[in-house]
Formats: sequence, structure tokens, C-alpha cells
Amino acid sequence: MKCRKISQIVLLVTGITMIGYGAVRGEAAVVLGKAIKLCLECVGIG
Repeated sequence: MKCRKISQIVLLVTGITMIGYGAVRGEAAVVLGKAIKLCLECVGIG
């Protein structure tokens, strides 16, 4: 049970760190731009 709790905490910290690193690099803007293009293509505008 203790090993499972530790692994959950490690994975949580790793995930938060990766999300923070991606935000610092500006990846959120890239993902948002791709999402907008995809939505416009689905509607038939882009």
C-alpha cells in the first residue's frame, strides 16, 4: 500500500512538472492554434 501511494505522488509531481515545462516553452499556444485550425476544417471554413 505504501509503494502505491509513493508511486502516485511521484507520477503526480512528474505530470505537474511536465505541464509546467510545456507552458513555459509556449506549447499551449501551439496546441490552441492547431485546435482552432482543426475546428475550422471540420466546419469547412478553413
